[in-house]
Amino acid sequence: MRNGTKQDNTEKRPRGRPRAYEPQAALRRATDAFWKAGYSGTSLDDIAAATGMNRPSLRAAFGDKHAIYLKALNDYWELKCAAMREALEGSGALDEALLRVYDAALSIYFSGADGARGCFVVGTAVTEAVDDPEIRGIVSAGFRKLDADFEARFRSAREAGELKKDADPEALAMLASATMHTMAIRARAGTSRRDLRKLARKAVSLICG
Repeated sequence: MRNGTKQDNTEKRPRGRPRAYEPQAALRRATDAFWKAGYSGTSLDDIAAATGMNRPSLRAAFGDKHAIYLKALNDYWELKCAAMREALEGSGALDEALLRVYDAALSIYFSGADGARGCFVVGTAVTEAVDDPEIRGIVSAGFRKLDADFEARFRSAREAGELKKDADPEALAMLASATMHTMAIRARAGTSRRDLRKLARKAVSLICG
């Protein structure tokens, strides 16, 4: 009897242990939930279901829904800007670098399991930024960083003779960023990846002159 009782207790003990989770993986699943339904349309219960964590565990790990969203938004910007910067800094001509950037963006916009989902920032944060200063600050900082990366590449291209001497790197950076945002919106609206790449090539041709 003692052996049987001890064995039973040993078998039951793991059930009482808290569920193990990987914070970054849980955050990515929470991001997917926000990406699908938006900030307002996503509840804490939705996030719990997506991550496999209960509400107390979520709060202990990340905070409330707003805090989780801010972490997801910052994480997305870091990943996107890193991908864009890597594409821009690669070897090759300016037009090749820009096409790499847009291809990297399209890989993100079409990364959803249920189809194209566009840009996380454009799709979920822009509407919230109107009334939420914290979200607005993160969105604005991300756009400035993206513009700055484009502008730096255009300045170096102008110095290398890839652009005309009177080219305006700041204006071209805004045009390059605007093209990316347009692609994100159109991807979410159902435009095919093939057609969006055609749009990208036309924009690159215009920017490079």
